[in-house]
Amino acid sequence: MRDIKCFVLFMMLLLPAMLTAQDATIKASAKSVVEVGEQFQVIYDINASVKDFRAPAFPNFDVVGGPFTSSSTSINMVNGSVNKIVSNKYTYVLKAYKEGDFTIGAATANADGKTISSNTLNIKVEKGSGNSASNASPSTSSPNTAVGTSSGSSEISNKDLFLSVNASSKTVYVGEPITITYKIHTRVPVSSVSVSKMPAYAGFWMKDMSDNSGVLKQTQEGEYTVAEIRKVILIPQKADGLPVEPMGVECVAQVRRQNSRQSYDPFEAFFNDPFFGGGYVNVTRDLLSPSMTIKVLPTPAEGKPVGYAGAVGNYTMTTEIDKTTLDANDAFTITVTLKGSGNIELAEMPKFSFPPDFEVYDPKITSSIQGVSGTKKAEYLVIPRHAGDYKVPSAQFSFFNPTKKQYETLNTPEYDIHVNKGSGGGESGVYTTNQESLKYIGSDIRHIMIGDPKLQSKGNLFFASLPYFLVVLLLILLFVVILLVVNARRKAMGDTIRVRNKNATKVARQRLKNAERHLKANNQNEFYAEMSQALWGYIADKFGIDKSNLSVDKVTEEMQQHSVPDEVISDFTQTLNMCEFARFAPGDATQKMEQLYQHGIEVITKTEKTL
Repeated sequence: MRDIKCFVLFMMLLLPAMLTAQDATIKASAKSVVEVGEQFQVIYDINASVKDFRAPAFPNFDVVGGPFTSSSTSINMVNGSVNKIVSNKYTYVLKAYKEGDFTIGAATANADGKTISSNTLNIKVEKGSGNSASNASPSTSSPNTAVGTSSGSSEISNKDLFLSVNASSKTVYVGEPITITYKIHTRVPVSSVSVSKMPAYAGFWMKDMSDNSGVLKQTQEGEYTVAEIRKVILIPQKADGLPVEPMGVECVAQVRRQNSRQSYDPFEAFFNDPFFGGGYVNVTRDLLSPSMTIKVLPTPAEGKPVGYAGAVGNYTMTTEIDKTTLDANDAFTITVTLKGSGNIELAEMPKFSFPPDFEVYDPKITSSIQGVSGTKKAEYLVIPRHAGDYKVPSAQFSFFNPTKKQYETLNTPEYDIHVNKGSGGGESGVYTTNQESLKYIGSDIRHIMIGDPKLQSKGNLFFASLPYFLVVLLLILLFVVILLVVNARRKAMGDTIRVRNKNATKVARQRLKNAERHLKANNQNEFYAEMSQALWGYIADKFGIDKSNLSVDKVTEEMQQHSVPDEVISDFTQTLNMCEFARFAPGDATQKMEQLYQHGIEVITKTEKTL
């Protein structure tokens, strides 16, 4: 028996040396040289499951789209060793609007309680080859000048079409939520609207409350037709004057030519794309919402309860226990329900102080929250291990009420628990719990061992014996065999380009099946993510292109080198562009998804036949 224990201990000491751990990292990638007016992707690859991913600000670029997210998990088993590979990807589409050398800061995320950061990116923006006016940013063009699609169009003034931002309050306390709403106001028909610049919310916790159904609800306010573009809930995390940056929107309006007599109802034409007569012309306008500053006050130090955890709002609390009399090793549950409005999503639930010989599991947290109001429930599962009478003290939940400008404290009841002796005994004198390393229970000394102990001669040791050296030799031989097998496997998998090329169609087909499932379920974001992965992933695997270097120009160049017909190249690049911008285009979302799905199947089939 002792020999077996020594062998197990030796294996436990040897195996960690044969294993390697992979730290969580974020790798940022993008094109290093772009032109003014060119759109390009910034991709963040994360090799672990993370929380609270935060992208850096993009002050010298316009954010056209994103973040588009994707994730994958795979498990490999090699010679009894199990490896779990996790991959998360965040993609942003940016647009360069001025020349210069710029640096994109590091993204951050939380992995296993530690903050990890990505590398920074250096982007050089060169003068575009086309018309510089067409490549100019909204911020560099005159705000009162409309760009028409043909000559003779009338100008649109700032009173005809503008973007507004409204805050539910501009003076709040730390932790007090506010609602920010962006609206577009128009007196002229508008055919399409797309967000060109997403604002940054430094110092705030943010939750997007926008309606992502693709249909903007319209209202009539006097002479203006008004639609809500975006709504977010912000919770300030520090006391200061925190800025809310402007949001940029690009829209296309129809305006009357100066010599036209036709007229249209702005409300009927809002966000539609109908057939217009010769008296109207499309005009592109870039709108920018006003900037604002939120004054954030610290919660008062006077009267702050001990253990206050930052909850702000107005809450009520109810507590239930399923039983107070039970047997040892049986379980009971305490349920705490928090209800109200405020930063309830970030509020910490009450913490009970249970007796040391109670085994307590982490509480199960569930919530039902709409905006800043709702309920949050915590269920504490507790198992008493010994008979006796116990008391569960009252737990407290403290919060700051901004309406009354004072702290309030809610208390749970104090519970008396009677534990009967269970059928399994449960009366050992020493008991270890996760709250305290060791607790002695009972009034007398307990025997360490009872019965007839089996004793061994002191001279019969496993260490330095013949079996010991045989085991060591066997482990060394086993290690050599494993090393040879691993090297052979690495050589077999060395030709990654050939393997990727061979599996390109298979992977793309699986992605298309996933996209079809999201299409039937009308999951727009998941559908576009799978279609993008199918198209870009197929071409990357087929030609062995690193995903960080993927672009439409690179795809065209590779196809031409492999003698792909120009017609097929044009279809493929057009489908890629459709995939990137279909979600922002006006029209029936289901019809757009169906068309994109059919285009994707056809273009991959054509390319595969050609190659």
